[in-house]
Amino acid sequence: MTDVLTGSEKAAEPAPGRGPVRRLRAGLGRHRLFAGVLVLAVVVRGLALLGQRPGEMYWYDSYEYLRFALEPHPARNLHPGGYGFFLWLLKPFHSIPLIIVLQHLMGLAVGVLGYAVLRRRGLPAWGASLAMIAPLFDVELLHLEHAVLSDTPFMLLVTGAVIVLLWSPEITWRAATGASLLLACAALVRTIALPLLVLVLIWMAVRRVAWRSLLVAALVAAVPIVSYATWYHSEYGRFKLAGGDGASLWARTRTFVDCDKVKPPPAEAKLCPDGVQTDAASEYYWIGEINRPPGRTANEDLARSFALRAIMAQPLDYLWAVTVDVSRTFAYPAVAHPKRLPPVYYFTAGTVPLSGEPGARGTALAYDPGVSEGTRSVGPYDGWLAAYKVHIPGPALLIVLLLGAWGLVRRRGGGPGTRRAVLLPWGVAVSLLVAPVAVLGFDHRYAMPALPLACLAAALMFARHAKAPAEPNETDETTAMVGETTATVGETA
Repeated sequence: MTDVLTGSEKAAEPAPGRGPVRRLRAGLGRHRLFAGVLVLAVVVRGLALLGQRPGEMYWYDSYEYLRFALEPHPARNLHPGGYGFFLWLLKPFHSIPLIIVLQHLMGLAVGVLGYAVLRRRGLPAWGASLAMIAPLFDVELLHLEHAVLSDTPFMLLVTGAVIVLLWSPEITWRAATGASLLLACAALVRTIALPLLVLVLIWMAVRRVAWRSLLVAALVAAVPIVSYATWYHSEYGRFKLAGGDGASLWARTRTFVDCDKVKPPPAEAKLCPDGVQTDAASEYYWIGEINRPPGRTANEDLARSFALRAIMAQPLDYLWAVTVDVSRTFAYPAVAHPKRLPPVYYFTAGTVPLSGEPGARGTALAYDPGVSEGTRSVGPYDGWLAAYKVHIPGPALLIVLLLGAWGLVRRRGGGPGTRRAVLLPWGVAVSLLVAPVAVLGFDHRYAMPALPLACLAAALMFARHAKAPAEPNETDETTAMVGETTATVGETA
């Protein structure tokens, strides 16, 4: 890749033999704009840590993850164990705040890695810094970092996999294997990453990655997935990563299904709508006919068969339901969907007690005895935190995605190297927006991991040297920049 540094940046390069402090200072000089952005991002996260303690506990999900950490055991429904393993590794510290701090660092890491790969791909410092503003400062991402939820580790794993493949124009077997392994780990955090793994392997095949590299990548990715599925099979007799997929898909079809058109067999007919209505497909998972005796888990196979039958009988209705729900991502003002959830996850002042569900309080206290009061606000920081409203609105996200799409179709100013580079993050971002809706329903929370990738794709459209081979001096410069900025984050935190 040709050198993208300006004359002043070149002058700031350290001479051989200078000490680490001078090297760090010179590195910050080359990337002083992004260093300033990063310091502000650290300050905002520090405000969250001070203003809301020890962190947020999300209904059902957080307690399920903590139960796994206390006694590793595959959950029968919805949640594979990847995030639970992360909490299990931290269990000796008995600290919810430690989890939250590490997740804030993960959010910062997404911004640092995105900036690094954009600079390496030829964007100037201001352009790469601008592209990472939304991932570093959006209040919804900040809110998810501050909760005992799998969203932030999932986002880091998926974004990391994409960046590994974008780091060099030629995809080596190491890059292919590393990216596939990251996506396999992401699938153990959220099963929605499984189709992403398949799509990325197809993308690599289209890029004419050597078949041996593809084979090694696929085999390495299969190790954690098959291992966990085998463990799940030993517990429940099913070779899969999590249950609930049949019930989820049934809930998706519940919003449009017409049993007069589907004509289900008698065993499945009990899953036909009984007149009870709710405002979102995902709500039917909890209150719909699927929960009739003998219960949601026992009805799983019937629900899957019913849902597939409904989709085959009403394909246009299914596509329309998915399209309508995906479009909610781009609504302005943001809509509450389901209505019991806020349209945007802003921080609020006040105290939120631990869940009253059976066993929830005991689980939280067993993991961290310091959470007995639940989530509490601490002044004066809580007021400042509640006033923090930085959020990329839906139409702006749509524009970012359209910029990436333009980079895929334009014929001038880019070339095939640029289009191939844009396709990967853009395709993964779109998949992350559509796939959860296609198998269950819309939730603002599920859409947020797509934001960094959408910004990457849009920024790559402006890359000047997307296919040029990297010069050794720039490789060293970019690698040094990652180390220097990471050191800055550590010192500031």
